[in-house]
Amino acid sequence: MTLLYPSIDLRGGRVVRLAKGDYAVETDYGDDPVGVATGFCDQGAVWIHVVDLDAARTGEPVNRPAVAAVVAAVAGRAAVQTGGGVRSLDDAKALADAGVDRVVMGSAAVAHPELVDAVSAIVPVAVGLDHRGGDLAVHGWTESSGVALTDALVRFAAAAAFVITDIERDGLLGGPDVDGLAAAVAATTVPVIASGGVGTLDDVRALAAIDGLHGIITGRALYEGRFRVAEAIGILS
Repeated sequence: MTLLYPSIDLRGGRVVRLAKGDYAVETDYGDDPVGVATGFCDQGAVWIHVVDLDAARTGEPVNRPAVAAVVAAVAGRAAVQTGGGVRSLDDAKALADAGVDRVVMGSAAVAHPELVDAVSAIVPVAVGLDHRGGDLAVHGWTESSGVALTDALVRFAAAAAFVITDIERDGLLGGPDVDGLAAAVAATTVPVIASGGVGTLDDVRALAAIDGLHGIITGRALYEGRFRVAEAIGILS
């Protein structure tokens, strides 16, 4: 069964969403990430996806207390996967100590694939493969890595999952890249989590039809009332 990963993006301790990763195009959804997370759990979510946008951009983990608070609030009900600025063993250990179940490594993993092996000895790692037209972007999506998505899919044997985000679709609610995601799932034995573009329950259905897709991340559609967590989980189950 494909799992739903409702998303909480944090900036300055507040719940926000960006459009296509642009820090200048931000929508604010309030200052209660714990309330958002527990609300997702109340509707049946068994995973919560949390992103520290400040750390992704600057490396400074200013939202780590908020991440720890979310972990504590959903303990025993949902697992927490978190990313943004996870660039070292120390970053991963701090998050593991806070109770995070899986860390997402993007920029650091692409630059130093061997780091994924080392971090995996501490906490499971999802490698974030964030791309524009198949070209992986790093440092908060502000720079091209020069690495192709197709090449990255075979580089990380220790990865617990791949989180594949189509940056040009992220936060726009215009629909996911179903064909591209299906091709990625077929190209790797690592579980794939789809991110970017989910705007309707029909999008959820289209992704659920990809044989072997492990998970779906969705954020803005939930905050704007396009559908509820419980409705999406109902489709997936």
